[in-house]
Amino acid sequence: MGVFFAIGGRNSSGQSQAIQSSQFVNDLKNNKVKNFSVQPSGGVYEVSGQYRTEQNAESSKNYGFSLGNSRSTTKVSSFTTTVLKNNSTISEITNYSRKNNIKMGAKAAETNGFWVNLLVSVLPLVLIFVFFFYMMSQAGGQGGQGGIMKFSKSKAKPTTSKDNNVRFSDVAGEEEEKQELVEVVEFLKNPKKFSKLGAKIPHGVLLEGPPGTGKTLLAKAVSGEAGVPFYSISGSDFVEMFVGVGASRVRDLFEQAKKSAPAIIFIDEIDAVGRKRGAGMGGGHDEREQTLNQLLVDMDGFSGNEGVIVIAATNRADVLDPALTRPGRFDRKVLVGRPDVRGREAILKVHAKSKPLADNVDLKEIAKQTPGFVGADLANLLNEAALLAARRDKSEIGPDELDEAEDRVIAGPAKKSRVVNSQEQKTVAYHEAGHTIVGLVLNDARVVHKVTIVPRGRAGGYAIMLPREDQQLMSKKNAMEQIAGLMGGRTAEEIIFNSESSGASNDFEQATNLARAMVTQYGMSEKIGTVQLESPSQDPYSGRKYSERTASEIDEEVRRIINEAHENAREIIESHRKQHELIAKALLKYETLDEKQILSLYHDGKMPEDDDKSEFPSEHAATFEESKEQLKEREDSEAKDINYKAQENSSSDVQDENNKSDKD
Repeated sequence: MGVFFAIGGRNSSGQSQAIQSSQFVNDLKNNKVKNFSVQPSGGVYEVSGQYRTEQNAESSKNYGFSLGNSRSTTKVSSFTTTVLKNNSTISEITNYSRKNNIKMGAKAAETNGFWVNLLVSVLPLVLIFVFFFYMMSQAGGQGGQGGIMKFSKSKAKPTTSKDNNVRFSDVAGEEEEKQELVEVVEFLKNPKKFSKLGAKIPHGVLLEGPPGTGKTLLAKAVSGEAGVPFYSISGSDFVEMFVGVGASRVRDLFEQAKKSAPAIIFIDEIDAVGRKRGAGMGGGHDEREQTLNQLLVDMDGFSGNEGVIVIAATNRADVLDPALTRPGRFDRKVLVGRPDVRGREAILKVHAKSKPLADNVDLKEIAKQTPGFVGADLANLLNEAALLAARRDKSEIGPDELDEAEDRVIAGPAKKSRVVNSQEQKTVAYHEAGHTIVGLVLNDARVVHKVTIVPRGRAGGYAIMLPREDQQLMSKKNAMEQIAGLMGGRTAEEIIFNSESSGASNDFEQATNLARAMVTQYGMSEKIGTVQLESPSQDPYSGRKYSERTASEIDEEVRRIINEAHENAREIIESHRKQHELIAKALLKYETLDEKQILSLYHDGKMPEDDDKSEFPSEHAATFEESKEQLKEREDSEAKDINYKAQENSSSDVQDENNKSDKD
């Protein structure tokens, strides 16, 4: 069965037809024409008229995909034709008209032909111009709203206090940082308090620190507390492919801020435009340097920036131009570092306000279990826990969801469906048990928190070693113990299976990096000495600044440190074979062991019973007023210490004079 579609033309049933001039002359001769009229048009005459009687006319019909055309006959009563302007044809038409008494009329020539021709010739040019204008407006980055004239305008949009609901109480774990910014808020609220004493508020505040520590949130809190317009822009928004656009946008940004002063300008990722000058090779680098020069002028030039405070954020303060970070531009530098254990608990409490937590959830323990986490990590942890609780159709977030979310943030989602053969699973269990045993024996600085053989991400299993408390410094003993713990997995494979696997590659990477830092950065090698040969902020593509001989000695020292840690791990596992075997078998049975289970297996040789939870100190996020009071208390305490030391020095001087007079 086939289905066919035919597309045909419309039936021509009209009362007029177009004929040739010869047929028109022939119809005049045969007296078929009743009347006609002639109208000049360009170089010809257009003729239209009527027949005395209806004439037969053939028309063709096309039926789309048919093989031929179908012809039909229709009746017509009028006609149109075109006649050339020559004397013989005109004379012939006139003679036949008079002979057959046919009415002949005339029409004036159309006067709009010139304008039609002009429109046809000018319209394409107009369309091309409109298209060009539209493309340039799009290239200007204004989306057709600003047009080409606003191409160099700043993209920053002011945010008022009504739109910004962030306050100091929403920023947790950064109490000292908030105290540093109290003066900025006070100046914006009451500038006369400072100006009458001749004090000048810092022109700029540079917030530096690792990603995710809350630098942008802190700037929003300053704006929200001060209640002034807040202009937010990224450093990369200044630089474009066209030279001069970045500098123009900087000028426009400061002009807008000055009109609505007092105001705050926040530049995120300022290192995109504020890098050290002189490193460019032309092109976009020259444009970036012009933008930086304009920024330097607007922050501290002849015109000044009264009432405008610039807050900038970066995690690469070491690459900024010295002229940008000098006093007078960025007078105050605030390090927004990773929060300590109390700060982490405060951050968790802030992000847990809108989330229903179960009664047995202890945010103190979670803060203790997440050293090194920044605010963004902790917010992501609670969000992942909420998603897991919703997936499990729970009305509250429990400890299980938080524990799983913590593992997800650290290592990724679990891959329990992955097929692992028994020998490989056994290798992973003894490997992770090796890390655990070494960590339990060398437990001066770190505690084994969890060990699992459930695959997550690229890891077939992992052991989490947490510091007993937050540390700012690392001793040589602590570093050697960490390297020994990292080598415990490979050492256990060598002892138990007398073979090596590729599962220790990440352990070797961490151990090598730590050992190299000990030698080249921390001065913990007697052979190399107390010199710094490499820097954590060093450009990885820059060449080394030491000789080939020194490089060879560095490699020898790194290898020596790792070999010593390897031997130390071997001695520990050999002397604790029984505990190592118990933990490995428990991993094969339960897949995951927590700290209490590991300690019970290590000390008692069996799985534990219920324990009481340990208490841990906490604190909340301070509001603006509380931060202000804390700053005042800190200043009063420092003043008291200075007075006390001055009194001690004066009393000691008096006593020395008395002793001297007694001797005399």
